[in-house]
Amino acid sequence: MTTTKPDVSPTAAGSGANASEAARASAARHGQAESSQERLNTVAHDVIDAVNAVIREHQITYPEFQAAKRWLMEVGEHGEWPLFLDVFVEHVVEEVAAESQHGTVGSIEGPYYLPGQKRFPAVTTLPMRDDEPGTLLVFAGQVLDLAGAPLRNAEVDIWQNAADGFYSGFAPHLPEGLLRGVVTVDEDGRFEITTILPAPYQIPTDGPTGKLIKAAGWHAWRPAHLHLMVRAEGFRQITTQLYFAGGEYIDGDVASAVKDDLILDPSPGPDGRLRVDYDFVLERS
Repeated sequence: MTTTKPDVSPTAAGSGANASEAARASAARHGQAESSQERLNTVAHDVIDAVNAVIREHQITYPEFQAAKRWLMEVGEHGEWPLFLDVFVEHVVEEVAAESQHGTVGSIEGPYYLPGQKRFPAVTTLPMRDDEPGTLLVFAGQVLDLAGAPLRNAEVDIWQNAADGFYSGFAPHLPEGLLRGVVTVDEDGRFEITTILPAPYQIPTDGPTGKLIKAAGWHAWRPAHLHLMVRAEGFRQITTQLYFAGGEYIDGDVASAVKDDLILDPSPGPDGRLRVDYDFVLERS
């Protein structure tokens, strides 16, 4: 089903304000970073040295330096640091974390997570409008430990965009909580969630992040994906994104977050709806 963009699109500034609030909540969830003075000294020096090396290598001029300062100030004024860092930096932080982890492959959280969403049973339909546009998708699976035993106390926290590419909570034309929810698995660790096929989307480009993308000649698109946080008491939470085979931008994600293990290939089920099964494997924390 094809859809048209709404007349009023969310702005980068509006999305940035919401993303900043969500980023503060995320920081509170993850706790305070505990780094020694020695480590902070080393990392901070290396970051500064890397910037200085780029200046020397490319012979950065004073006008370019002043332009960079103005741009950095604009990123902060527009609340776009969560957007910029999640799109261009987070995937490397996640890759480093993954080196010491087992179980289902992770991916970036991104700037559009909102905690405290409505809770649902194992077999459920995410909140939708009566005339919700898009192709229905049944996303099912099981949450297991590394030995293959089901985790009956697990939760699947899921969020995604609508068929027009926008996320509830970040676009004023969408109802709060649309296509978001926390699903509790059944006694066998199973879940079955009816939703719609998400859409590729362009990150907000009317702010300073978009200005950089345009000036550098990059594209600003992400492939269609489902966002998931899967957790169970006593186990490491998995934060990941699931993509769709053959989708646009699957080989050119602006956020560099696509991994082969995270690509789904839905097929029509007996009722005509698309269906895909995917199991999550959690390791003990």
